[in-house]
Amino acid sequence: MSNAFVVNAEVRTDKGKGSSRRLRRTTNLIPAIIYGGKQEPVSLTLKHNEIIKSLESEAFYSHILTINIAGKEESAILKDLQRHPAREEIMHADFLRVSKDQPIQVHVPLHFTNEESCVGVRMEGGAISHQASNVEITCLPGDLPEYIEVDMADIHIETIIHFSDLVLPKGVTVTALKHGEDHNLPVASIHKPKGEKVEEDEAETTEEAGEE
Repeated sequence: MSNAFVVNAEVRTDKGKGSSRRLRRTTNLIPAIIYGGKQEPVSLTLKHNEIIKSLESEAFYSHILTINIAGKEESAILKDLQRHPAREEIMHADFLRVSKDQPIQVHVPLHFTNEESCVGVRMEGGAISHQASNVEITCLPGDLPEYIEVDMADIHIETIIHFSDLVLPKGVTVTALKHGEDHNLPVASIHKPKGEKVEEDEAETTEEAGEE
């Protein structure tokens, strides 16, 4: 992974919903928590503007982060993020500690490539639909990819790409596939546009009427 993210944090001693509201309203800080591993959960405060800037990078969501807590560093992933429903405001962040020898489960983005040169689109008149924008994977922290690439170049029309079709880096598995074939969900498909199908059906009906 090419990027390195450091999240600066301070220990938060004043807890509760009222305290969290005051924190966000008066200090431009947001409440957070880091948990997991053999250590106790620790309540934190983060600078809102720093977190907003970090979140502009897609890699932040699927990266091993360095959480700097008053000079002490811990490795963690962003496990949950609560946003304000109407404003560009972070309400709370959860970080999960990671250990290099313990597998983690993380949602990573799917990057669809070569869609314009896709056989099913360019030569067969199909249209691509995305059924998923990310996938949950299981791997060791050192094997965590920033994204999974889905190469659409050689995909033909009337094809559905499922979790099991994804090309994964070494040491990475799709978490859902551990639970059986029923969890092998689609991520993309190529079909004829609905309008074209309607036109074809109308043309066939007209031809049949003419033959009568």
